[in-house]
Amino acid sequence: MTGELPVELFTDGASRGNPGQAAIGAWARRGDEILFEISRAIGKKTNNEAEYLALLAGLERLLARGATDAPVRVYMDSQLIVRQLSGQYKVKSAGLRPLWEKARALVAEFPDIVVEHVPRAQNQRADALANQALDQL
Repeated sequence: MTGELPVELFTDGASRGNPGQAAIGAWARRGDEILFEISRAIGKKTNNEAEYLALLAGLERLLARGATDAPVRVYMDSQLIVRQLSGQYKVKSAGLRPLWEKARALVAEFPDIVVEHVPRAQNQRADALANQALDQL
């Protein structure tokens, strides 16, 4: 690690029904600076699809900002997705495999990245962003 402040990315997906109307929430910061927020409805999806799509949206936004030079720490409350990305769990769902493949490819774009599970209580802002989009449907 270079001693730089890491970019912290928080992501969450939510669905009302499984599948059901779904949305994503993501936000990133570097120290006290908020880099971006995402709150967007994504149509009818499963909760796991929404979790992956939130992660993808956040990583894509970081890449668009050129944030590959800093350490990146990704926090999400989906233990399944984190374990699938780390190789601890296989991706059994054919519907999730393309999302997993894209997520793995995006993660590989960052030379110093860690994706970790956090309890829902530590991911409240991303959760609120996802639910804000759902509430507007």
